[in-house]
Amino acid sequence: MKFLDEFRDGGLAQTLATKIAAQAEPERRYHIMEFCGGHTHAIFRYGVQDLLPENVRLVHGPGCPVCVLPVGRVDNAVELAQEKGVILCTYGDLLRVPGSRGISLLRAKAEGADVRMIYSSLDALRIAQENPEREVVFFAIGFETTTPPTAIALKQAQALGLTNFSVFCNHVLTPAAITNILESPEVREFGTIRLDGFIGPAHVSAVIGSRPFEFFAEEYRKPVVIAGFEPLDVMQAVLMLIRQLNDGRAEVENEYTRVVTREGNQKAQALVAEVFELRPSFEWRGLGSVPYSALRIKSEFAEFDAEKRFDVTLYQGKESKACECGAILRGVKSPTDCKLFGTACTPETPMGSCMVSSEGACAAYYSYGRFRAARAEAS
Repeated sequence: MKFLDEFRDGGLAQTLATKIAAQAEPERRYHIMEFCGGHTHAIFRYGVQDLLPENVRLVHGPGCPVCVLPVGRVDNAVELAQEKGVILCTYGDLLRVPGSRGISLLRAKAEGADVRMIYSSLDALRIAQENPEREVVFFAIGFETTTPPTAIALKQAQALGLTNFSVFCNHVLTPAAITNILESPEVREFGTIRLDGFIGPAHVSAVIGSRPFEFFAEEYRKPVVIAGFEPLDVMQAVLMLIRQLNDGRAEVENEYTRVVTREGNQKAQALVAEVFELRPSFEWRGLGSVPYSALRIKSEFAEFDAEKRFDVTLYQGKESKACECGAILRGVKSPTDCKLFGTACTPETPMGSCMVSSEGACAAYYSYGRFRAARAEAS
């Protein structure tokens, strides 16, 4: 299959591994953060880390929108479903994320709330049209990739004159999170790790382009390589970053040229700008309060804003003290550093969002058995 099989070729992977080993200077250590959860899963599924020299370390970042959603927002959604009597629609991963009282949307559904899994924002619109006597709330979440579809749903709801449809908006922005990781005093208090460069997100960059990441290269002297999700994409990005670091360069390079451009999808950007505006602040799990890192619905579409329609009080939910999800999202700890991992916390009984989401680091470790190999070596 074009653009798939050739990016999973074992022979080419070995060739790239040889090049990386030759370029990696033995006296140096390279710490490269892959921001996106899709990259994390590719790394573990195909054993990319095993093909890299010991002095090249891949650090898993907070690039999973379900993982970084604070538990207080889950509590808000549970309350909307249980106490407001709405039909609450959202994507599958969110259903199993536990709130601060251990109640997930899936559990709320089991207890009688009308919670429905959908595959797109337009599914929520259709449900609102089919149930005109019920309030329908779309629990919207995601980075820049899933924001345009939410904007489309809001514009269509306005055009259709739907009075029973609203959106609980939780869309967040990738560049703001990277800035927070690099400089925020709050993150330093939580714990940080050395980072030399970033593998930039693929789908996000398809929307916003590579240009927004030029700031990090210029301001923080950190190279960024936008990469696709296949194993050879990731390995090529690692090679490009090592070459930049060896040369003392800090630039934005685009490995994913078959999809990403510098300008991005300008139609999608214009659509988002029409419907959404920046929030002054938003809480991220693991990062704390991050300024101008999320979107809210503009006043022109206020009638479809669930926070206003239902006077939602944003909770400061409490995390499980034993769960290390926050530190894992910052790259400070790995999933195996958490005492709950693989015991009390599994995909069947998740204690934190990193184990729930299909893009979470804990789910990647567990699904592909990397922790078992580590434990076998330790014993």
